[in-house]
Amino acid sequence: MQRIVVDAMGGDNAPEEIVKGAAEASLVLSDAELILVGDAAAIGRVLPQVRHDGSRIRVHHAADVVHMDESPAEALAAKPESSIAVAADLVARGDGHALVSAGNTGASVLACARRWKLLPGVRRAGLAAVYPTELRRGERNDPFSLLLDVGATIEASADDLVTFAIMGAAYARVISKNDRPRVALLSNGHEAGKGPKSVVEAYSLLMEHTELNFIGNIEGLDIPRGVADVVVCSGYVGNVVVKMLEGVSETVLRLARYAYKERLMWRVALAMLSGGIERLKGVTDWEQYGGAPLLGFEHLFIKAHGRSGHKAVANAVRLASKALRSDLLGTVAVPLSAYHDRRSRALADTAAGT
Repeated sequence: MQRIVVDAMGGDNAPEEIVKGAAEASLVLSDAELILVGDAAAIGRVLPQVRHDGSRIRVHHAADVVHMDESPAEALAAKPESSIAVAADLVARGDGHALVSAGNTGASVLACARRWKLLPGVRRAGLAAVYPTELRRGERNDPFSLLLDVGATIEASADDLVTFAIMGAAYARVISKNDRPRVALLSNGHEAGKGPKSVVEAYSLLMEHTELNFIGNIEGLDIPRGVADVVVCSGYVGNVVVKMLEGVSETVLRLARYAYKERLMWRVALAMLSGGIERLKGVTDWEQYGGAPLLGFEHLFIKAHGRSGHKAVANAVRLASKALRSDLLGTVAVPLSAYHDRRSRALADTAAGT
């Protein structure tokens, strides 16, 4: 049976919405046990109020919480019994198979990095984010693409970028059922020589040493169009991009509400566009996909949005379950091994020829 560990105290709406989401997931996941980590008394006040399968939920007490505005390193040092630290420990010990949290992103990544081993050939993990696009893809007609890294590795080397590309493509194949996802590097131009040194070198490595459906470089304006299914960049760039994309969608909806209140003519126009606006709201609603993975470790971590409500938490738990059933980590490891074998042979051939 799967054992999915849930950080019950992580997120803006914890523990109420986290516990409610886990309770909802317990009713639909017949092959999973959910371990809620956090203040047992606080969890115990919420759980009896919602429908859940008591045989599939267990509570593991953790005395402290890392709050959203705290410094990750300082908080983890001061709070070794925080819910995210205890949750990561449970998975590291084998008491859980996957971890889900909507809490402090930096603390979550750092807790995993300190307790979990990296997959062979991975130097740094990559945190992914899912974003809406015009185009749809895969057998599920999925309107989302994957962007990584968005904050785990601030400065990525060329090898890191290639690793992110391989892991992201494997995730798209398993989760979105996209057999041949289009992979691109995010740069300031489509030409092969554009971008910082790491991007230029990664371009060559992806072309020469992988079998990915690599389509080259894309620019920022290509992201929402869905030109690529997997977009690869450093964590610094990715973090800026994903927050900008989220801000744009929220601003459009706020402007629509403002226009509706101001003038009758605008209300009439918006009424005519209401179907499109609802479609935009649906596509940009991160609640429906729940979360995105931290890739590169020997264990699975799904990061849910900090503002997650019960629907998003339930979907994040279901995503973790699907990834476990599909052996996501095994699927990621195979092309990583193949890439490093090719890279090693190429370096050996180069050395032999000199």
